Amino acid sequence: MSRLNGRRAEAERDGLKVNVAILGAGNIANAMATTLNAMVRDPRYHGLVAPYAVAARSSTRAEAFAKRYGIPVSYGSYEELAADPNVDLVYIATPHSLHAEQAILCLKAGKNVLVEKSFTANAGQAQALLDTAHATGLLCTEAIWTRYMPSRGIIDGIVASGAIGEVRAARANLGYPVFGNLRLTDPALAGGALLDMGVYPLNFIDMVMGPRPIERISTAMIPYESGVDAQSSTMISYRDGTMGVADCSMVSVSERIGTLWGTEGYLICENINDVASIDVYDADHSLVKHHTVPKQLTGYEYQVASAANAILDGKGECPEMPHADTMRIMGLMDRIRSQWGLRYPFE
Repeated sequence: MSRLNGRRAEAERDGLKVNVAILGAGNIANAMATTLNAMVRDPRYHGLVAPYAVAARSSTRAEAFAKRYGIPVSYGSYEELAADPNVDLVYIATPHSLHAEQAILCLKAGKNVLVEKSFTANAGQAQALLDTAHATGLLCTEAIWTRYMPSRGIIDGIVASGAIGEVRAARANLGYPVFGNLRLTDPALAGGALLDMGVYPLNFIDMVMGPRPIERISTAMIPYESGVDAQSSTMISYRDGTMGVADCSMVSVSERIGTLWGTEGYLICENINDVASIDVYDADHSLVKHHTVPKQLTGYEYQVASAANAILDGKGECPEMPHADTMRIMGLMDRIRSQWGLRYPFE
């Protein structure tokens, strides 16, 4: 068990912070390190978390990363990081195919984990990871930032208010070119658009539609030269007559729009990957209200703060992304890939 799990009163009394370690030193790890440093300087978070350690596959790379961001401790192996008793929370920032193995390593070593999306490569890996989390009693949560951002609360509030009536359909897309990025093009790393870009449109839809039963899934995919999915379109038909449409691409630029269609109007979200604004329209297509999103440090701070608070409160999951929601999304992506006939080499 981590030194701070369920010990909020002791932490506040002794001035202890949740020590965060980053496992991996790639692009997303840089974004997290920037976030942690910004949180330390922000009065809302400075007493909550501290950037503590980083691990990479080589000590040289880890040391360079640590020096760049002022992180006190660096390790040249993931095992060394997992063995450090001062680590409270490990952010898993490696390719999808490695998430389950590395998060399980950390959990068995007594470390809470915040696992970058896609949570794992498939639902089987996800279940094995969550089974380990349940057995250890530690926090394990998926780091898909849109679930934690204030924009989600704004959208939920609009829907709950009845401003657009009963939601009958949701649509979302995300696409940007990633030519030459091995992490996204290599089948052995669970590459492809679905797990990296497509997970956002699917989560946008799921945050509104939730666990309602699915009647059928209709999907089509265009493969990349390596065999992974380059771009796709998926329609989810629910048993209650509602529907969701998700499009993603790693070979083209999309407008990144998310929309909800209701019986009395609709809303449009600019950039579903990091919602910048939300416009509400009535049935006559007149703009009813423009919602701006609060200024963020980087956008990653919300998931870190949620994980840290869950640790201090002794919780095993975060309310913004409970385990049931993670498993539902992982199962949905498995079903989509099954229709495409796309399997990763390790499956």
